[in-house]
Amino acid sequence: MKGIKLLALSVFSASFLSFTPINKKYIVIDAGHGGNDMGSVFDKFSEKEITINIAKEIQKLNENQDQYEVILTRDSDTSPTLQERTAIINKLNPEMVISLHMNSSPHKEAVKQGTEVYIQNTENSKKLAEKISKKFNVIKIEERNLHMLRETKAPAVLVELGFINNAKDREYATSENGQKEIAQKFTEIIREY
Repeated sequence: MKGIKLLALSVFSASFLSFTPINKKYIVIDAGHGGNDMGSVFDKFSEKEITINIAKEIQKLNENQDQYEVILTRDSDTSPTLQERTAIINKLNPEMVISLHMNSSPHKEAVKQGTEVYIQNTENSKKLAEKISKKFNVIKIEERNLHMLRETKAPAVLVELGFINNAKDREYATSENGQKEIAQKFTEIIREY
């Protein structure tokens, strides 16, 4: 894809880790899980597939931007470790990091629905979460001690896009129109940031 850098962390190399970006703004979209790590699963749907589809759509919507470049921590069904993900993120020093996930409730069919956002204890992470809450049905914004948030130096949020075992959330997050709409909302957030 022209003008967009695709990072398949499965082909990480020492030479890439020594790469230093120059005068370019990066936005990192982390598609949660991947490879053998399915994440939350319901019927034929898996978190890893939902997150990669939405991440690719966000990247596609931001292809020809002069001000910034959207980079994915994975662009295929690979399983980079959390350490690999945060290492490349910290090397790039992006403007923001959005880690995409799907929630699951212990009940077979979740009554609970909506988006949850987990943040770092920083003003910029909180500001990013507030922008997300204006676009999505956010039911909770909470500081969490998660690797992606704790080890990432850039402003980062981890977004649970809905409950995979809630029929309404699942239908929205797995439909082509829903994924395009979610990606468009994140594109607006990126451009407003």
